[in-house]
Amino acid sequence: MNPGNAFRGAHAATPRIVHGVALACIAVLAACGKEGAAPPAAGAAAPPPPLAVSVRRVDPQRVPIVLDAVGQAEGSREVEIRARVAGIIERRLYNEGAAVKAGQVLFEIERAPFELAAAQARAALAQEVAREEEAQREAERLQPLAETKAISRREYDQAASAVKTTAAAIAGAKAKVAEAELNLSYTSVKAPIAGITGRALRSEGSLVAGSTDLLTTITQVNPIWVRFSLAEQDFERIRANAAGAEVRIVQDDGAVVAKDGRLNFTGSTVDPKLGTVQLRAEFPNKDQRWLPGRYLKVQVAAGVQEAFLVPQSAVVQSEQSRSVWLLGADGKAQSRPVKTANWLGPDWIVTSGLKAGDVVITDNLMRLRPGTDVKARDAAAPTAAAQPAAAPPTAAR
Repeated sequence: MNPGNAFRGAHAATPRIVHGVALACIAVLAACGKEGAAPPAAGAAAPPPPLAVSVRRVDPQRVPIVLDAVGQAEGSREVEIRARVAGIIERRLYNEGAAVKAGQVLFEIERAPFELAAAQARAALAQEVAREEEAQREAERLQPLAETKAISRREYDQAASAVKTTAAAIAGAKAKVAEAELNLSYTSVKAPIAGITGRALRSEGSLVAGSTDLLTTITQVNPIWVRFSLAEQDFERIRANAAGAEVRIVQDDGAVVAKDGRLNFTGSTVDPKLGTVQLRAEFPNKDQRWLPGRYLKVQVAAGVQEAFLVPQSAVVQSEQSRSVWLLGADGKAQSRPVKTANWLGPDWIVTSGLKAGDVVITDNLMRLRPGTDVKARDAAAPTAAAQPAAAPPTAAR
């Protein structure tokens, strides 16, 4: 064989060999790629596990109608103490801010001018009495003379009229005496009611002109009144039972400190600007625990209603409405709007939107969307956010 021809044949076969090797490598790489891509495709198709949640089964029950409000305390009686006669204040006979009894003397106004006026009135009365006696004697002396016509009838009639005139003068003098004695009594300014005194607005030595000058105030704080208002819709719920309603005073932490209040006034009109009705409650206040002007939280309990109790944590609130998440029969979460009344302990009172047997989701609400797969958590299992020492979550009931 010719060596040159052999070389040319080997050189021509080389591209075919290289091309075959390249095709084989591509086939191997494609096969490897398909095998490596299979696991991710299988993982993406797997659905996520259901979200574990705590739930509570709810059923209708009879719960009290309790309405909350903020009121302001005021005295059951508030009196302005004023001088009833003009004069100089000689003494103040009470301690400012102290309790006083009805009829207790608070101020003494200078008595001398009024004692003199009373003495003058009595003297004038004595004069009129003397004149009346003289006129009576004169009429008795002239009567037989008139009957025998020893004197004219006119003289006797004048004597009889003088008796009546002096009698009228005596009545006027007696009224003057009573007036003078009354003014004298007004020099002792007394408390018309029992209560707590205010600051003295006039000191000893001050000249008071009469009823235009305010001396102090007295406020009766036992019982104490608390004035508050309710929305028209809330008032309608208790209106039928207002007479027997129980009113309580509640601290900021929710503790009831007084539950013996009663309504002694309910408004007959609705405030057109606020849509509220005014109410007033009365509470015993023997130890003066609540002073006028203090703001107090009150609760009005009047009758019962049929409603559902739902944990506060399960109610989603927005500016326009409230709603809860329910665990449906298909294992999916669904949102439902509800109407609430007020709180009862740790629960909302739901008046509409739920039905007997509904299962309310009480946690993980931020992770829920309509149609989310959920699973009721075992009552014994802790929540995801709970620490080992924490109490177990609310279980379905």
